[in-house]
Amino acid sequence: MRLPGRVIVVFAAILLVVLTIGYLLPGTVTVTRSIVVSAPPEAVFPLVNSLRRSAEWSPPRLRDPGVELTFSGPASGLGSRMDWVSDDPRVGRGSQRIVASDPPRFVRFALDQGRHGPAEAWFALRAEEGGTRINWALVADMGTSPVARLTGLWMARALGADYERGLARLKDLIEEG
Repeated sequence: MRLPGRVIVVFAAILLVVLTIGYLLPGTVTVTRSIVVSAPPEAVFPLVNSLRRSAEWSPPRLRDPGVELTFSGPASGLGSRMDWVSDDPRVGRGSQRIVASDPPRFVRFALDQGRHGPAEAWFALRAEEGGTRINWALVADMGTSPVARLTGLWMARALGADYERGLARLKDLIEEG
């Protein structure tokens, strides 16, 4: 077998391995992060129940300070919506809408992550001695495509880091208050 034939065989074998790994990966990406802040849930809740306020600490703004944000619906709570557009490919375009709000404990969002598809995210607040534990989670269905599932690995790492930065900024806003 000549060199070009070997290169094609090696490339095909690598592609087969990558696609097989992709098929074996989970079809769902879950990202969960938490932090404890020195404030009661009643003080934290307005910052997670308002998409306008979340612009002060949320990942799109932290990744690209020039991201264009558009708000619609109520200022906070059920039906509130935020759309974003960015030239930064890590941010891209998307939207999120509050689909459930249970003061001062829980807020659920429906997300459209543009090319990364739909997802669901939520904040759960739980009083602890000396403050509130904020749990921030996201679940995205990556479907059956091995390429999408491989993308899910990157997405989980990137969003996890974003969530950590966002929660740290949220903590600063609350505690500087």
